[in-house]
Amino acid sequence: MALTIENHVYREGEGIPLILVHGFPVDHRMWDRCATALMEMSDAQECTQYPIWAPDMPGAGASPVPRPEDSGARAEDGALPDALDLMADAYVDLLHAVGYGQAIWAGLSMGGYLVLDVQRRHPEAVAGMALLDTKGDADAPASRAHRIEIARECVQRHTTDPVMFFTEVQPGDSTVKQSPEYISQFSTWIREQQPAGIAWRELMAAGRPDLNDQFARITAPAAVICGENDPSSAPAVMEPLARAMTGTDVAMTEIEDCGHFSAWERPDIVAHALHELIARVPRAIAAE
Repeated sequence: MALTIENHVYREGEGIPLILVHGFPVDHRMWDRCATALMEMSDAQECTQYPIWAPDMPGAGASPVPRPEDSGARAEDGALPDALDLMADAYVDLLHAVGYGQAIWAGLSMGGYLVLDVQRRHPEAVAGMALLDTKGDADAPASRAHRIEIARECVQRHTTDPVMFFTEVQPGDSTVKQSPEYISQFSTWIREQQPAGIAWRELMAAGRPDLNDQFARITAPAAVICGENDPSSAPAVMEPLARAMTGTDVAMTEIEDCGHFSAWERPDIVAHALHELIARVPRAIAAE
C-alpha cells in the first residue's frame, strides 16, 4: 500500500532539502512566491544553494487521487483514519528515494498536519520544522461531519464548488485576502483541482488523530508562523503551540494584516522566517 506524490522542484542544490507542504484546497503553487523570495534571499547572501521542493499532496495538483485500496481503513462515516500516516510515509519515502535522510519541513494549514505526522512517525527525518497557520487538534465532531459532507458533494456533483468559500471575503479579512488578485488566483487554483482529490484530502483530514502530544517531542530547530487575521490559526491559537515546544528553540513570527495563506499573502516575511530557520539547522546539528 503506497501513495503516489509528484514532486515540484523549485531548485536542486547541496545540503539538507527544504520541503514545502501546501495547504487545502490548493496545491504546491501556493508556495511559488515564497520559494522565489527564498531563492533570491539565499542568492543575495551567497548562501549554499539548498534544494527546495514542494510535492503535491495525493489528489492535489499533479498527484493522482489515491485508490480506495491504497487509502487504508475507512471509518463508518467515510473518514480515512490511516490516510495521514500513509501520506507522511510517502513524503519520507520521496526523501529517501533520492538519497536524503533528513529535511527541513515547512507545512501550512493541512500541510502542518502532515509535518506533525512526519515528526510522529519519522522524527529522525526532521532536521528542522516550520508550522504555518495550523493546529494540532483533531476535528471536533461537527467539523469532521462538515468535511465528510463536502467530500460527498464534491464526488457526487463532480465539482469543487463546495470549497470555493475559501475565496469569499469575510469580516476581518486581511487586505490581500480581500484583493481581486487573491480572489482570482485562488478561484483558479481551486477550480483546477480534481473534485475526487478535494474529497480525498477532506476525508484524510477528517480521520486524522490529535497531534498535540508531538509539540513537546520536537527537538529540531523550529519556527511558528501565522497571520494575525487568520480566522482559524491566529496568534491566540499558534502561540500555545510554540510554548508547548519545550524540547527545542522556537522562533515565533506573527504577521500583521495577513490571513490564512501567509506564504502567499506575505511571501517575503515568511521567506525571511524560513531563511533564519534554515541557518539554525547546521548549528544545531554541529552541537549534537
